[in-house]
Amino acid sequence: MPTYNKLVRDRIPQIIEETGKTCRTRVLNDEEYLQELNTKLMEEVNEYLGAKNSNEALEELADVLEVIRALTSAHGYSVEEGEELRRQKAEKRGGFRERVYLIDVDDEA
Repeated sequence: MPTYNKLVRDRIPQIIEETGKTCRTRVLNDEEYLQELNTKLMEEVNEYLGAKNSNEALEELADVLEVIRALTSAHGYSVEEGEELRRQKAEKRGGFRERVYLIDVDDEA
């Protein structure tokens, strides 16, 4: 019997049971949930970094976004509030579309 001890998507236990298998689960408390979301974010980012092509990359980025949505909520904010803050920061400091790579800064001006 494989042991996972990890946060999974909500429907995973149902999907497992639909295959005729059984599984044990529990609901995490707030502190555990936040810790496991952080672990899941690193897992998904690593899977994205290991993607072999653009299709795999998109699949993993969708997982990263799902975890980010859950983390936003776990911190007490809505996805819309997170998006608004992202928009404000992009307006003030820019995004990453222009591919600017900072080499150094001469601070003796």
